[in-house]
Amino acid sequence: MKKFTFLLFLCITSIQFAQVKGVVTDTKGEPLSFVSIYLDKTVNGTTSNDNGAYVLDIASKGKYTIVFQFLGYKTLKKKVAITQLPFTLDAVLEEESVQLSEISISTDENPANVIIRNTIAAKSKNTDKYANYTAKFYSRGLTRIKDAPEKFFGQSTGDFGGGLDSTRSGIIYLSETFSNISFQKKPKKFKEKIVASKVSGEDNGVSFNRAEDSNINLYENSIEVFNDLVSPISNNAFSYYKYKLEGTFYDSNGRLINKIKLIPRRNNDRVFEGSIYIVENDWAIYGCDLVTSGVQVNLPFVNSLGLKQGYAYSENIDAWVLISQSIDFDISIFGFKPKGKFSYVYSDYDFNPNFTEDTFTNEVLSFEENATKKDSVFWNELRPVSLTQEEVRDYKIKDSIKVIRKSKKYLDSIDAKGNKFNWSDPLLGYSYRNSYKNRTFSFNGPLLRTGFNTVQGMYTSAGVSYFEQINEQGKWWNASANLNYGFSDKKLRPTFSFTKKWNNLSRPRMTISGGIVTPQFNGRNPIFRLNNTIASLFYRQNYMKIYEKTFARISYSEEVKNGLYFSGSLEYAKRTPLFNTTDYSFAKSETNGYTSNNPLDPTDFVNAAFTEHKIATLNLGTTIVFGQKYLSYPDRKVNQGNNKYPTISVNYIKRFGAENKALNSDLFIASVRQNINAGNFGKFAYNLRAASFVKQKDIAFMDNLQANGNQLLFPIDRELNSFNLLDYYQYYTNDKYAEMHVEHNFKGSVLGKIPLLNKLNFHLVAGGKALFMADKKPYTEYSVGLDNLGFGKYRFLRVAYVNAQYGDVKESGLVFRISLF
Repeated sequence: MKKFTFLLFLCITSIQFAQVKGVVTDTKGEPLSFVSIYLDKTVNGTTSNDNGAYVLDIASKGKYTIVFQFLGYKTLKKKVAITQLPFTLDAVLEEESVQLSEISISTDENPANVIIRNTIAAKSKNTDKYANYTAKFYSRGLTRIKDAPEKFFGQSTGDFGGGLDSTRSGIIYLSETFSNISFQKKPKKFKEKIVASKVSGEDNGVSFNRAEDSNINLYENSIEVFNDLVSPISNNAFSYYKYKLEGTFYDSNGRLINKIKLIPRRNNDRVFEGSIYIVENDWAIYGCDLVTSGVQVNLPFVNSLGLKQGYAYSENIDAWVLISQSIDFDISIFGFKPKGKFSYVYSDYDFNPNFTEDTFTNEVLSFEENATKKDSVFWNELRPVSLTQEEVRDYKIKDSIKVIRKSKKYLDSIDAKGNKFNWSDPLLGYSYRNSYKNRTFSFNGPLLRTGFNTVQGMYTSAGVSYFEQINEQGKWWNASANLNYGFSDKKLRPTFSFTKKWNNLSRPRMTISGGIVTPQFNGRNPIFRLNNTIASLFYRQNYMKIYEKTFARISYSEEVKNGLYFSGSLEYAKRTPLFNTTDYSFAKSETNGYTSNNPLDPTDFVNAAFTEHKIATLNLGTTIVFGQKYLSYPDRKVNQGNNKYPTISVNYIKRFGAENKALNSDLFIASVRQNINAGNFGKFAYNLRAASFVKQKDIAFMDNLQANGNQLLFPIDRELNSFNLLDYYQYYTNDKYAEMHVEHNFKGSVLGKIPLLNKLNFHLVAGGKALFMADKKPYTEYSVGLDNLGFGKYRFLRVAYVNAQYGDVKESGLVFRISLF
């Protein structure tokens, strides 16, 4: 192993063949990072690293013109005659002199506006020139941290794989990826095959430096990677930006380049700041140096995000093509303050690829065999951006200690620390882990599993579980047992569960469970137990109604084919009515009393909503995600869905075996849902659900079709699955029903155009909901509200004014929600 480590280090630091190498500095001798270096009149090149060093691959000896291009500096061309390899070529770049005197400013209109309008008008023409292409893609991700906390919520944070020094500062993530990518503009398709991938200190070497995730195309109206930020050359960019021409300069080929400063019309809007460089007459992007904040991308823990891009002119297609890109980030979250950069290089473009019908499939990412096992010799021949000494050292240290950290001795020593029993563990819970054998035994403490309802009074739960991971491909099994005790009804309710999963590809999973539980009458669980505890103890409102179920169940689920999911379960249960056993509350009793546990009649404390019975339930379901895109990793399949098409789910539920045959039933349920990204105009989403019983019977109340209501001012809920002002158990049926939920979040496309109001940076949200049942009058809701409410960069709140109508009854009110995305 020592020999291997030495050879690894030797190969990483050795000089590569068939390359031009050197260092790029400014006139003061300071190294310049992210300089684009490429052969003249091509788009094949590299970039300099953080130390200004670069390595440029060339095919053979001969005469070349090498271009050094960097925003803010004069483009430098060096003609060289290479007679031996490797060849050393250093470069010194002078700062660019940007002057307004190069243009005429006699026009009445802002000259920057003219340039941007021309660029917007030329977008299609420019991007059509490289509508289809293949290319090589290289990415490197580097994250540093300074003064990392030693503990997080009482748990040790470790040393991040050995990357921290004595001050708990250093590299915590270093990765590289090399891929072959294919792109088609119309219809838009993308495919990536990773040739090599590595992560410092890890065996699997799977990084998250995907080419599609880093595809920041400013020619599109919105930048999805940056949470739909508005591009500075979006079709409606003038609604979000003001522009100022800071000056012009000529590139090395005599083309006039305009430097345009971006000025947001509103603080904290979904926009960039910085500069974009536009080629005169071509009206194409020459480069950009942009920055945005966490407020603008709606991620409060982000302090800043920086984007730099460099384009080169391709003589073959008469177009400016992206050859380099970097994303800088600065984050603060829970005391952790990581900073870093992801750098990307595009090379070896082929603008006339031979695409066939089989080129693009639903598999948008795949790995070559042994892509994560490439040695340092392979990487040295492949890597277009040379490593810094810091990066070399990180690879060396982490690759040498990862073997030690996989050993039984080391893992046992870590477990010995983590497995220590603390005084709080009986309340919060405790886990005993054997990392070497991938086994964990856990005790789930009662403190966070305690609540209140009027049937059990104060209740709490505690349990044990055992988990064993069999392999890295997703095979594992888990067994657990739990005890729930109600202090008012003085009843102990045990449950057990066994689950086994076979792989991470189709994810087949089987669960066997049983015991005694207290489910809600509405099986869709509209009320969170925390909501009910707070409402009961503080306001004497027991919204949640429950019954007792003693059951045994077996269930199975699997993705049988890409985008086609199957699930099924068979349950046999005894269902027993429950009644209130306590009227305890912090609220004074004379204000109002608890309702009964009978959802059909809240004033009836004697009779139940159903009679005790036994019944079996078969539930078969399938979900279809049309055109589902997916990523094929070496050890797993990751599904991405496809918002271009709706997702359809169908369920068949058969209840049988009851002594009273009227309780048996057959039910079909179907749903259609979709989220549609409207770019600069926001996001539209809908969820449609319909169901029907084969035959109308006098079934048990919990088997009726029920809508999700809400009676809370500030609910914890899924917005497109419930009705804002509908009482929880008001609408139910044993016949047919349908419900509809639609919503459009306009982001800043509406309020952003209204003077004064646009400075608040609120987002307009409008929606509608409808509920139809065969034996009841329709229920409808219409709402209009404001999203992105809050203070500073913390904008998680939403408020909506809701107007509802059912029959002759009309109702209106305000509903507040937390909106994280």
